[in-house]
Amino acid sequence: MTGQVFRVDGAKITAWLDGPEWDGAASATVGAFACKTPAAGAEVLAQAIGFIRGNGLRQILGPMEGDTWHSYRFVTETDGSPAFLLEPAHSADGLELFKAAGFTQISSYFSAHVPLAQTALTPPPEPADFTIEPWDGSDPETLFGQVFDLSTEAFSQNAFYKPITREAFLAMYMPLVPMLKRELIFFARRRDGTLAGFLFGTPNFAEGPKPRSVILKTYASLSHGAGQHMAHAFHRSAAALGYDSAIHALIHDDNRSALRSAAEGAQVFRKYGLFGLKLDG
Repeated sequence: MTGQVFRVDGAKITAWLDGPEWDGAASATVGAFACKTPAAGAEVLAQAIGFIRGNGLRQILGPMEGDTWHSYRFVTETDGSPAFLLEPAHSADGLELFKAAGFTQISSYFSAHVPLAQTALTPPPEPADFTIEPWDGSDPETLFGQVFDLSTEAFSQNAFYKPITREAFLAMYMPLVPMLKRELIFFARRRDGTLAGFLFGTPNFAEGPKPRSVILKTYASLSHGAGQHMAHAFHRSAAALGYDSAIHALIHDDNRSALRSAAEGAQVFRKYGLFGLKLDG
């Protein structure tokens, strides 16, 4: 995945011509955007849009660094609390500049936090067709290989999905190995041992070396109820480790996990948006 970088004095942005489909049609993406002044930001954004138009594409997603495996989304609402580990961060100027260029919000997400003392108090009914187990802490490359295989199957029908290679996936996630805590990573396995789901959590090291919160970063399942059971195991394990609260991170508003997060009493503290622009002609 190679992007075209545009720079002016005080601003930069990258454009990718091979973004995910949007409304069934090919799209470009723009991301890795930064600016010191609104004028510089508007200039470099206009350059990227002109480049995309000149290459025959008429749809742009942003901010998105090529695909949804990488950083995407603007913060659209916040209570002002500090950013958590792996959270996308963009300036308010960036959001307003994209809007001024004609981008409109096309997808919505949120993050919420919940005290561990009040969540996962009642375990779900015992599952009949799978078991939940924590990662044993060994062979992280195999761990992420399994996560990649299940992710590509579980997420393939999601909006804005675009496949990536196993090598590219491992290049993104293997640097996270020093931050992994095996008690916060769970698998759901069918009775025959095949993988039915995974949950990836991590301490919120943005708080420092001794964080008080944990992040439920990503989970996916291929069996009904596996997500609920893995989330319960994650919350229970985090509480036993002495953490105070959990962050339910970057959830799509229409995802089933959004309902589950609300049912557990989690309070939304940040909202995000993915934006799109359809060019004339």
